[in-house]
Amino acid sequence: MANAPPPAVYGGDEISSLVIDPGSSWTRIGFAGEDTPKVVVPTFYGKDGHNIYVGDNDLHSPRPGMEILSPMSDGCISDWEMTVKIWDYALSRRLYTEAKDHPLLITEQTWNPSKDREKAAEVAFEELGVPAFYLAKEAVCSAFACGKPTALVVDVGSAVASVTPVIDGLVLKKATFHSDIAGEYINSHIAGLFKSKNIVLTPHFMIAKKIPVEIGQPPQATLKSFDGLTDSFLDFQRGRILNEFKESTSGVLEQPYNEVIANIRPSRPFEFPDGYNLNFGADRYVTTEPLFQPQAYPLPDSPVDSTSQGITELITASVSACDVDARANLVNNIVLIGGTSLLQGFTERTNIELNQAFPGMKIRIQAPGNSSERKYAGWIGGSILASLGTFHQV
Repeated sequence: MANAPPPAVYGGDEISSLVIDPGSSWTRIGFAGEDTPKVVVPTFYGKDGHNIYVGDNDLHSPRPGMEILSPMSDGCISDWEMTVKIWDYALSRRLYTEAKDHPLLITEQTWNPSKDREKAAEVAFEELGVPAFYLAKEAVCSAFACGKPTALVVDVGSAVASVTPVIDGLVLKKATFHSDIAGEYINSHIAGLFKSKNIVLTPHFMIAKKIPVEIGQPPQATLKSFDGLTDSFLDFQRGRILNEFKESTSGVLEQPYNEVIANIRPSRPFEFPDGYNLNFGADRYVTTEPLFQPQAYPLPDSPVDSTSQGITELITASVSACDVDARANLVNNIVLIGGTSLLQGFTERTNIELNQAFPGMKIRIQAPGNSSERKYAGWIGGSILASLGTFHQV
């Protein structure tokens, strides 16, 4: 059980604040001053008629007619009613506390519209009943988490990849760029790879038992039978397999994809939930290439928008939109965060391409080696900010 720190002392050094960092896939919640969030819950909800389901256990329990939906759009909250239900679940059933007992800090994206900022304040005071509220830019919090008041924050998450210049704790909105070429887009390419190899994705919950088989041999698994499952629920469950493959097997070459070089690299095995396993060689590099070359690697039957930019192009556009005098300082203080940035080779590829894009400038990338620090950077920065003795003055 997570015990809340002592009550807030306004005007003093002890401010027992709550920090909420809503992401497209996961929502991080915890107490200010701690190293990592106490609670990480899926930013999804299930809907079956009038019934609403939130939290890991309920979302992964097969129910006839249950649709899996997201309250997020373009990295911002679009359905506040469902978002509050997710927060209520996390606070009451996981943190065992109430929002009304604590000041609250919520992170937001730089491009979050003003009407949503007003809605956030309305929800915080009227629905959650918090005594104090602050809305912090996620990019600023991420920079603080890495000890930098000035940084170029490159955040590659599940649904959105963004580049945000932060100078002296303030974001430059005009130089902020974001794209949907991120983790979920890579998942779509991985799904296409499996389809091309005639691999059927059987979700974990459908496996009753399985027998180990040799590499490349047909699976020998006994499946459970369920009726009335929706496509959105099945896609949500298959997404877990795609994420597992992306995190454990996919990699990024340090240069634009070259089949000869990719084939030299050692292959990696991956076992599917039904026991089928296969070695993946050059294929595991092809699926991540759209992060850097989206135009050259479109999805089948889904042309890429002509304005879509890869990570290096986003960074170049952002830096070019900044004042000339600030550019050298920004590229010397690049902060790389987000779960998708943990792909093997991603940091090296980004560093090499940026040195080519900015010849003569010193490129320095700070990419936390700890996966928690990389995935939860926004929350950690919010925790630092909300634990300061001066937080009550902001």
